[in-house]
Amino acid sequence: MKIGANVEAGDKITEGPVDPKELLKVAGVRQVQNYILKEVKKVYQSQGIEISDKHIEVMIRQMLRKVVVLEGNDTHLNAGVQVSLTEITKINRQALLSGKTPATFKPVLLGISKASVETDSFLSAASFQETTKVLTDAAIKGKKDYLIGLKENVIIGKMIPAGTGVGESRPMNAIVEAKANELKALREERNHKEEDHVFMGYVPSTDRMTSDIVKEIIENDELAGEDNSSSEAVE
Repeated sequence: MKIGANVEAGDKITEGPVDPKELLKVAGVRQVQNYILKEVKKVYQSQGIEISDKHIEVMIRQMLRKVVVLEGNDTHLNAGVQVSLTEITKINRQALLSGKTPATFKPVLLGISKASVETDSFLSAASFQETTKVLTDAAIKGKKDYLIGLKENVIIGKMIPAGTGVGESRPMNAIVEAKANELKALREERNHKEEDHVFMGYVPSTDRMTSDIVKEIIENDELAGEDNSSSEAVE
């Protein structure tokens, strides 16, 4: 390190490994994610193995999926409680929409083993480590497993929630279906308008120019004029 060098919080200025938990306190989640990714890839690359970042990023995300509540404020959460980032984000969103003060929290870095045991699914956690402890705790607290993930569905012999196993009751399916219906309605409306436009601009050939056809075209033009005048009056 030279005199006058610019450094930022979390920059490594000494030899040796960096404590990820200390880095999390000083620099934040993004810095920790990048550091763990870089160090894990370095181990594989030293053995001549190239691995895609996405596989490591999935594990890192699980390690940082929990937060500790600092202040519950107007929510039902108590200080010191550890919850998932997804859950507290949902709770805080509801609080803000209601005009209340959201809870404050800080991220927590869990080890691989701890992250697997701390999952919301007690079936998934029990299949990894500390089976007796996990099942006993779930029974005492009356926990429910909503079978959201893959592992818990495999355990009970149910089709996994992926591909053809995605049920119609899942919220994302309802959103996709609603959007598909909306796009279908817009497409049909556009097609009808195009058909009407083609009909109103229809010019029959001379050999079919009979009095009946001319009369029909005139009537259609008059109806179109009445519709336009009505719409202008309404505006």
